[in-house]
Amino acid sequence: MVAVAVAAAVGVLLLARAGGAAGDEAREAAAVRALVARLLGPGPAADFSVSVERTLATKPGLDTYSLGGGGAARVRVRGSTGVAAAAGLHRYLRDFCGCHVAWSGSQLRLPRPLPAVPGELTEATPNRYRYYQNVCTQSYSFVWWDWARWEREIDWMALNGINLALAWSGQEAIWQRVYLALGLTQAEINEFFTGPAFLAWGRMGNLHTWDGPLPSSWHIKQLYLQHRVLDRMRSFGMTPVLPAFAGHVPEAVTRVFPQVSVTKMGSWGHFNCSYSCSFLLAPEDPIFPIIGSLFLRELVKEFGTDHIYGADTFNEMQPPSSEPSYLAAATTAVYEAMIAVDTEAVWLLQGWLFQHQPQFWGPAQIGAVLGAVPRGRLLVLDLFAESQPVYTRTASFQGQPFIWCMLHNFGGNHGLFGALEAVNGGPEAARLFPNSTMVGTGMAPEGISQNEVVYSLMAELGWRKDPVPDLAAWVTNFAARRYGVSHPDAGAAWRLLLQSVYNCSGEACRGHNRSPLVRRPSLQMNTSVWYNRSSVFEAWRLLLTSAPSLATSSAFRYDLLDLTRQAVQELVSLYYEEARSAYLSKELTSLLRAGGILAYELLPALDELLASDSRFLLGSWLEQARAVAVSEAEADFYEQNSRYQLTLWGPEGNILDYANKQLAGLVANYYTPRWRLFLEALAASVAQGIPFQQHQFDTNVFQLEQAFVLSKQRYPSQPRGDTVDLAKKIFLKYYPRWVAGSW
Repeated sequence: MVAVAVAAAVGVLLLARAGGAAGDEAREAAAVRALVARLLGPGPAADFSVSVERTLATKPGLDTYSLGGGGAARVRVRGSTGVAAAAGLHRYLRDFCGCHVAWSGSQLRLPRPLPAVPGELTEATPNRYRYYQNVCTQSYSFVWWDWARWEREIDWMALNGINLALAWSGQEAIWQRVYLALGLTQAEINEFFTGPAFLAWGRMGNLHTWDGPLPSSWHIKQLYLQHRVLDRMRSFGMTPVLPAFAGHVPEAVTRVFPQVSVTKMGSWGHFNCSYSCSFLLAPEDPIFPIIGSLFLRELVKEFGTDHIYGADTFNEMQPPSSEPSYLAAATTAVYEAMIAVDTEAVWLLQGWLFQHQPQFWGPAQIGAVLGAVPRGRLLVLDLFAESQPVYTRTASFQGQPFIWCMLHNFGGNHGLFGALEAVNGGPEAARLFPNSTMVGTGMAPEGISQNEVVYSLMAELGWRKDPVPDLAAWVTNFAARRYGVSHPDAGAAWRLLLQSVYNCSGEACRGHNRSPLVRRPSLQMNTSVWYNRSSVFEAWRLLLTSAPSLATSSAFRYDLLDLTRQAVQELVSLYYEEARSAYLSKELTSLLRAGGILAYELLPALDELLASDSRFLLGSWLEQARAVAVSEAEADFYEQNSRYQLTLWGPEGNILDYANKQLAGLVANYYTPRWRLFLEALAASVAQGIPFQQHQFDTNVFQLEQAFVLSKQRYPSQPRGDTVDLAKKIFLKYYPRWVAGSW
């Protein structure tokens, strides 16, 4: 009974923050009308009437939309907020027009006349929040974006009903002002900041210095970008989450304040203390609230506020003490620095720390953190809830509100992956959990622009009270909307993918591609998968069969390439297994055959396929980074940042291949040379009768990896070749071998 009362109190506190003033209705409606024009064009946009009416929500804070009209009349889209109206528009386009909005390209062929809505369709979200982003997304996906790309993303967010999202660009410019005011020199500040591609981990205290410094032009551009991002998010009625002080400081603070009490944290991610081992202020030190309030006051002065702030003190770092009193004090210090500036502050905390180090975070330690902030003033992201939920073992975060999040992707990797059954049932299970304090759903991938079916389902679940009753029918309809026409073979292909790559279950499920294709080769690589590879190959065949009817669809060509890429990834594992077996049996001829196919036929064919689509080009990836620069030297610096992140992730391969991608150019000039060197070393070992030396190979291959990072070679940013023809060529060569079991 007490827990029910607590949950109710939490709900009231959060809902009191719901919605904007009635005077914002016109601005939000105008933002949605502008979105319609950007999405559909000014002509079709005239067929839609958009309004925002706060009174449409029957319960405070629960976004609601209403649809009507169509046929001979204009389609009426009403929402209690701009986000609700945008979500209602998306619902109409999806369910009535068979359209599809996606990162890889949208299918927006409108039927004429526009379909009529029977009566008035009204839908209310079951929870207050639909959250989006992970702190890491800022680096793995957003780091090089300009305003045009951000504008498309915010439109996507609005259409998918997102009303709570991080807005963390430009914070280093604010920190620079604060550090200068405290007495640090510009050189000390420059030494502290990481390069752009690694800022996410600088912000969480994991790293400093690595691949920096930040050019002054970076700060200017990011401030400008942040203002535009915030203005657009707020125009829809979204709540941007701004950063707050988590307690980490540059080492130079100890020069300015010699008596300051700091703890030097342990190393992170295999980095030495030149780049990690951050300095954490003691919570009782009088400088803690000064720095925290200085930063937040300057931030709010620059950007305004919506009263929700993110801070992560112990992300993947073990605290200096496991004593509950210390953990409570550290948490209290962060929160009090917030409310010293904003008495309405709510702290958004990534709950990853509780999941990542469960051996440290026992009930007493978790309770110390959760209990140090007044109930309703701490909003926890259960970040990996589709696989390893924390709410179930913390009594719903001990009364603090939480958001059930799907993490799904690590490192922005390519690779077909999903746990759709777990995602489909997860939010309902969390809502029905005894004394649940769940207040929303969220999507928190480390990287985006992959496995769009997973995010389409999760976005839809943010508006559903129950799970999708028939996922097989749902993915069939997803394919029809995505391609603009229903095709039996395409639908069958997607149902096979649902049963295989998108049906991972259990705590071992992680959307992190560890395929041998993208790993540094060794004799100990794991090739096991959670699905039957036959389903992938049969889905490949079916999708190719539908190509004559669907090849004009950009989304179809993307999916055909992605599925062919996955099939090649499976084949790489199989040929690797054959080569490894041949090595262990000392069969040189078999080793040369399997290794030759893998490194000299299969990988070059994959690179050629990837080169046929602009969405899979290393050149496009690197050009994004170069485009941010204001000089050639700066462009080279940003490109090197990007290359490091994709590959070595540190000066010595510290988090090697964590952010692997399958891009044309990267396959040809990074993965392929590694494989050739490995297979040549195995062949030499067999021929000479000496054991393969992994350590020596690692030393040799690092030279190749580092040479790629430091290279100035430019790559095409325009596609070449026909995706369908190239996919068919690979299929005709390798599918018969798969069927015959003679790869």
